[in-house]
Amino acid sequence: MNIDNLKSQMRKGMLEFCVLLLLRRGDAYASEIIAKMKEAHLIVMEGTLYPLLTRLKNDGLLAYRWEESPSGPPRKYYCLTPLGLSSLEQLHQSWAEISHTVELLLSLQTTPPPIPLEQ
Repeated sequence: MNIDNLKSQMRKGMLEFCVLLLLRRGDAYASEIIAKMKEAHLIVMEGTLYPLLTRLKNDGLLAYRWEESPSGPPRKYYCLTPLGLSSLEQLHQSWAEISHTVELLLSLQTTPPPIPLEQ
């Protein structure tokens, strides 16, 4: 089993949920999303985030607007659409179910099998 590959797949699976969670708090541009993810100890590269943002926009979950930046070129700010908010609520419910299941499995006490008695 390749643990690094499994961890990478788990992160990729959670990335969409995490982006939607961040945007629920307010509009943000890509570099800001990357910085907030980094603060939460989830490292995301631009080459991963930009295609995801485009896909979420094309799926109708995000919208964007251009806004002038005080320090450089205009920035593209992303925001949740009503469909994005609805999808986030569904993902949150799924996460609660998965998290609950994993916590239950982690809490199971395993006892070693009984040692057979010699006869």
